[in-house]
Amino acid sequence: MEPSSEQRVSSRGRSRLQAVCLLLGLWAMASPTWAAEVIVAVAANFSAPMKEIAASFERETGHKVSLSFGSTGGFYTQIVHGAPFQVFLAADDETPAALERDGHAVPGTRFTYAVGKLVLWSPGPLVDAQGKILETGEFAHLAVANPKLAPYGKAAMQVLQKRGLVARLEPKIVRGQSITQTYQLVVSGAAELGFVALSQVHEDGKVKGSAWLVPQEDYDPIRQDAVLLVPGKDQPAALELLAYLQREPARAIIRRYGYSFE
Repeated sequence: MEPSSEQRVSSRGRSRLQAVCLLLGLWAMASPTWAAEVIVAVAANFSAPMKEIAASFERETGHKVSLSFGSTGGFYTQIVHGAPFQVFLAADDETPAALERDGHAVPGTRFTYAVGKLVLWSPGPLVDAQGKILETGEFAHLAVANPKLAPYGKAAMQVLQKRGLVARLEPKIVRGQSITQTYQLVVSGAAELGFVALSQVHEDGKVKGSAWLVPQEDYDPIRQDAVLLVPGKDQPAALELLAYLQREPARAIIRRYGYSFE
């Protein structure tokens, strides 16, 4: 018995669906960048802008971005001991250069994605616009990131050294292991004020609380470099993310958080 017209239509529909599924499968196998994942280590000061950049990148490319945040020094130790990060966004330019030199990063992939700015900050009206409070010492605790792990902590100590305040203020310093922890020390009240990244207290072009934007001549420029790590060498999504960081959509986000470019 011949199949009815409805059966013939249903059969043709199934055939078309099978053909479409086959084509989609072949396309996915032929496209190595489809729905790939890139694993990224990000300096703590860049947490907020990188979350926005990652979301924009995922929408545009279909890739997934897995982010880990922490201190640059801490990430260095993890990377040299085999952590599977594919891309590293550091808070300095020295650490990525060292990873490249020691064979943990791919030569020729390093670039400065942002230049950070240091501020002395308090959530209340404590900090004056010239930072004179450091000289008066009218506070119990000053939060500073560990200078051995966090470039912003190193910059903060350079400021205190230049102004001859290290010996006087050392008993009042409380240290965070990252710039995020340092910021939390101030927010929680464990310290009345602290040296943090401008990006952490910068919202819609304004600084919340009170702050002294430290003059650039008081500390070495905080050039924040990105680099492709060896585990990301053959991962197209990792290369695409590094390229995206240099495009205007990402740079617009970076500027909005108070960073500059060279």
